[in-house]
Amino acid sequence: MNPQMLFWIPALLRILLIFVISGVVWALFGVLPGLLLGLALMSVAVVVQLHYLFRLSGWLDNPRSEKLPDGWGAWTDIFSRLYRLRRDDEKHQTELSEWLARFRQAMHLLPDGVVIMDDVLFLEWCNPAAERHLGLQHGRDKGMRVTNLIRTPDFIDYIILGRYDQPLTLSLRERKLIVQIIPFENRRQILVTHDATESERIDMMRRDFIANASHELRTPLTVINGFLEIAQAQPDLDQKTRAAHLQLMTEQGHRMQNLIGDMLTLTRLESIDYPLRPEPVDMQAMLRSLLQEAEVLSAGKHSFSLAVDGPDITGSNDELRSAFSNLISNAVRYTPAGGKIQILWQNGRAGPQLVVKDSGIGISAEHISRLTERFYRVDKSRSRETQGTGLGLAIVKHVLLRHHGSLGVESRPGEGSVFTVKLPAASVVAVAKD
Repeated sequence: MNPQMLFWIPALLRILLIFVISGVVWALFGVLPGLLLGLALMSVAVVVQLHYLFRLSGWLDNPRSEKLPDGWGAWTDIFSRLYRLRRDDEKHQTELSEWLARFRQAMHLLPDGVVIMDDVLFLEWCNPAAERHLGLQHGRDKGMRVTNLIRTPDFIDYIILGRYDQPLTLSLRERKLIVQIIPFENRRQILVTHDATESERIDMMRRDFIANASHELRTPLTVINGFLEIAQAQPDLDQKTRAAHLQLMTEQGHRMQNLIGDMLTLTRLESIDYPLRPEPVDMQAMLRSLLQEAEVLSAGKHSFSLAVDGPDITGSNDELRSAFSNLISNAVRYTPAGGKIQILWQNGRAGPQLVVKDSGIGISAEHISRLTERFYRVDKSRSRETQGTGLGLAIVKHVLLRHHGSLGVESRPGEGSVFTVKLPAASVVAVAKD
């Protein structure tokens, strides 16, 4: 049945009932009593309707389902329907509020900046990433024109030309940003910003790495090719000269081989295809073996001391050996003859640590922060003399990153250096209890 009929039928029945009662009184007691009774009953019915209309009007000022009044007669059905409508509306509002809260949380966590503008570029909303990228403040700048807030000429030209199909690369606030405007409604637009500074830095590092690697490989190849050309042009070279040339070519070949080996090691350490495979590491055996190698490299020119007071650890034996070997061999290479090199494995405050201390040439403070960069050298001429590849400390850095460790450096020119490898306490091999 039509819901409107549910209201009109009871109302018509009440009016008919009033007429019937008034007619009966009219017939029994006369015209005047019948009319007065009918008028009184109609007045009561009108007052009842006005009462419920007043309560309905008050509820509409603050429509909450728990405050909906009770009804009588047809009003019972009306209030019941209003209650269901209000409960559905409250449910939809709750769901909408939850979705809005999730949207705002997602926008706040989004690494890219999002700015919502109207059709004349007045700021309506922006997320924290956009505030960082563009120097905006939502509370302060809301309702202001974006072109008055971002006065970079390239950005203003981008807005004026309206070529939004292509993004704009913008240098702003010492960051490189990729900016694009996306129309999404007739009267609104979205400005999206992406911080490409880190990507640009990585690309630059990659370009520098390729350039440095090419330069490092060019030198030994030039030497080898040069001697081969001499041997080809002068086949009657004396034995002494030929032997000297072969010796230099062998050294340059080994240098090139070491360089390629270190480059492959770095690639493997950075690759996700080579996950860390932890295993127990006998630190005393490893360090004694590394000490023997250092003594061979030193050829009796330095004095060494080794103290192993720390525990065995869990990690990649090959990777840790490579990292510790680079630190110890660097100490040998950069310590003049007669110098001292100390190797100490001990328990630190936060976990086990390796300390390699030398009495070598030392390092100036401005170089320390860049020591782990690939191919970075404090003294290039000395690096050539020591046959270093320039990748040793970069390998140390990546090995420690894979083992959740860190490298500390303390050094002063002419006073030697102290390199400290700190590993987490969780890397210590647990000792089984009897």
